[in-house]
Amino acid sequence: MRVVIVGGGKVGYYTAKTLKEHGVEVKVIEKNPQICMKIANELDVAVLCADGTTVEAIAQAGTSKADVFIAVTGSDEDNIVSCELAKRRFKIKKVISRANNPKNIKIMKLLGADLAVCSTQVITNLIEMEVDSELKMLATLSSGEAGIVEVVIPDGFNLKEQPLSQIDLPKNCIIIAAVRDDKMIIPNGETVLKSSDLLTAVVSHESQKAFKKIFSKK
Repeated sequence: MRVVIVGGGKVGYYTAKTLKEHGVEVKVIEKNPQICMKIANELDVAVLCADGTTVEAIAQAGTSKADVFIAVTGSDEDNIVSCELAKRRFKIKKVISRANNPKNIKIMKLLGADLAVCSTQVITNLIEMEVDSELKMLATLSSGEAGIVEVVIPDGFNLKEQPLSQIDLPKNCIIIAAVRDDKMIIPNGETVLKSSDLLTAVVSHESQKAFKKIFSKK
């Protein structure tokens, strides 16, 4: 696998280091000469000292032969430009961008990024779940846009006599498992949920409040 990384800061450095350790062929584009020297000496990966927002630099890095293109500079504007060039000019199948501001995720995806990763958004979502006494976040998906959550159905659950197919779940939500009396149940439309069932579900961030409202005390 060949990966081109734009940005040699902390995120770019450790991304390149991890990929190199996994046998991936990595090339880094970084415009700061001192950072370029550090990466070349410490990681022993190919480094191009150039502006990663230019067609010339991206082409010189061999992007046309890359499997993945990653833009992780500290500037969202630079990352947007780099990703747009990689996707539209060089036709890279997998383009990943760092979003320093979560408000820029949408525009990044519109302009070329297949995946926009924002640590601020992920951390915020996790904190929201941590202070929630009913939902427990097991993992985040797609950079915090969705999550795998757990919830215990309370004694006051008023839909316990209805099969799952009759419960109006929010969009972008699916219950994937239930544990009852220490036994795993893979639910289907005919499954009737009961109090004390431990549910595991995949829920989008926007639907988590609605999901919580259904499976809470009434």
